[in-house]
Amino acid sequence: MQPTPVQPPISVPHRPPVRYAGFWRRFVAHLIDQILVGIVAFMVLIPALALFGLGIGAAAVDEDPEAMGGFFIAALMAYFGAILLIVVAQWLYYALMESSSKQATLGKLALGIVVTDLNGNRISFGRATGRYFGKIVSGMIFAIGYIMAGITERKQALHDIMASCLVVLR
Repeated sequence: MQPTPVQPPISVPHRPPVRYAGFWRRFVAHLIDQILVGIVAFMVLIPALALFGLGIGAAAVDEDPEAMGGFFIAALMAYFGAILLIVVAQWLYYALMESSSKQATLGKLALGIVVTDLNGNRISFGRATGRYFGKIVSGMIFAIGYIMAGITERKQALHDIMASCLVVLR
């Protein structure tokens, strides 16, 4: 019986260590994103508020109760339509940007951080959507979900843990 030849070890490419983005870097990136989203929201909301005010003003001047109700309902629908548009636009901004080839929103790009899955790969739109809506839970509990990014081993906030994501330095 011949001895089996010893196989040389398989060469594995060296991967640099993962550097997690800390709380303060993530916080500043979030501020940048909220300023950008706020500017766009302001541009959408101001016309809706103006329409709302015009509707209330027209309802107050017009003495026909039926016309007053129509103006008020139209103005209210414009206002809530604008709010819905802002919520959808913010969700799409975060989910599309973080699931894109850039893997980051504009704020994260400015600070050199990206969102990955636990293996360092780009996340899907569905995972980015779950991560975005998980931020609601992170904020609902007195922002403790966000503060977790400063104390967990891999610098994960609650919404990162829920979506199985990491935020790392590029």
